[in-house]
Amino acid sequence: MKPIKLLFVCVHNSARSQIAEAFLNYYGEGKLIAESAGLEKGILNPLAVEAMAEVGFDISKNQVDSVFEFYKSHKLYSYVITVCDESSGQKCPIFPGVRDMMFWI
Repeated sequence: MKPIKLLFVCVHNSARSQIAEAFLNYYGEGKLIAESAGLEKGILNPLAVEAMAEVGFDISKNQVDSVFEFYKSHKLYSYVITVCDESSGQKCPIFPGVRDMMFWI
């Protein structure tokens, strides 16, 4: 069975989307594959790095990515989940082939 690919999007890809990506990739056990990106390129939040380290995840080397670069490179996802406020989430591009776009505030 092919893994389900998800993209988590937040404003800067600095905390919430990074955390969601790490947890989903771990608990998805290869059945779910997550990536994350931001509407604007930011800097990895040191508090998110610290919080994840406290629960055993090292995200300190993660890249901060732009959702628009993912879109331009024609990446495909089954689901796009925004973890930012709804007004920011509305700025997300529509990815071809996405089954569902979800807004988690």
